[in-house]
Amino acid sequence: MIQSKLNLRVRYSETDQMGFVYHAHYAQYFEVGRVETLRKAGYSYKLLEEKGIYLPVHSLSIKYHRAAQYDDELTIITNMNQMPSNRIRFDYQVLRGEELLVEGDTTLIFMNSENRAARPPQWFLDHLKPFFKS
Repeated sequence: MIQSKLNLRVRYSETDQMGFVYHAHYAQYFEVGRVETLRKAGYSYKLLEEKGIYLPVHSLSIKYHRAAQYDDELTIITNMNQMPSNRIRFDYQVLRGEELLVEGDTTLIFMNSENRAARPPQWFLDHLKPFFKS
């Protein structure tokens, strides 16, 4: 498993008229978590793209428990629990202190520079193997 944790403070521009974080911003928070998780594993999105590997989102699921508000400090926990196959999945929790606000997941597919579905490169899988040994 690979896990990243990052903190961010809700900006005013991310809130709606009721003062709550607008729901679509959680997808952006998830993206920040994904980027940091891959970076923690030793790869950046930029490096993958330079090597002709793209990871478009195939599916996104979000479950809202409580609303975050302006100036809340949030912790975004992102987990990659499984070795990628032709897809790569990330699971998320958004916390305010110990309180679970939002949970969700995304599944991304591997694509090559010709916009065709692709298997993950072996060098990428070989690099990730140590994180998933039990």
